[in-house]
Amino acid sequence: MKFDVLTLFPEMFQSLKESIIGKAREKGLIEIHLINIRDFSKDKHKKVDDTPYGGGAGMVMKPDVVYDAYASVKEENAKVIYLSPQGKVLNQQKVKELSKENHLILLCGHYEGIDQRVLEEIVDEEISIGDYVLTGGELPAMVLIDSVSRYVEGVLSEDSTKEESFSSNLLEYPQYTRPEEFRGKKVPEVLLSGHHENIKKWREQKSLEVTKIKRPDLLK
Repeated sequence: MKFDVLTLFPEMFQSLKESIIGKAREKGLIEIHLINIRDFSKDKHKKVDDTPYGGGAGMVMKPDVVYDAYASVKEENAKVIYLSPQGKVLNQQKVKELSKENHLILLCGHYEGIDQRVLEEIVDEEISIGDYVLTGGELPAMVLIDSVSRYVEGVLSEDSTKEESFSSNLLEYPQYTRPEEFRGKKVPEVLLSGHHENIKKWREQKSLEVTKIKRPDLLK
């Protein structure tokens, strides 16, 4: 799977060279290309923004610069996503849907936003990671890349995504590992029993209990 990220701050994406995402990149399972929008500025000072028509605080990213950055990576079947607090909130269903795409172009806004005309020209969908405002689209883009990449074949084992939180509209059951006793608290006996059917039932029940306590809205 290929991600092209249009951003003013490519240095922020260094963390995607680490851990599971880093290994997936090394194996060629996913590609992440960072396109610096500033490289497409025709201004000698590499200016990418200007004051908004109609007045107001802040600056707006210029449409021509953004479009030229997009044009440098556009492909016929690519899906363009603008990371925006006005978009639909990212959830697991959308993550799975996006993981079936071959090429995602992620547009990261900054300052007061991006000129509406270029958004109307190139954007297929707006996505938010929550009902709050950040300084730019870079962190949301990293969240989207991380969550979507986990569903790309070969990045994780199949079982890793089958039973995790939100996979069946329930939160994941509690996890335990060695030692068997920690500060007076023991691992539940059923997990030590080796009885797979009983373990499965226990986990299902715990998932339901955890969801009722932490996210009862998921059970509606």
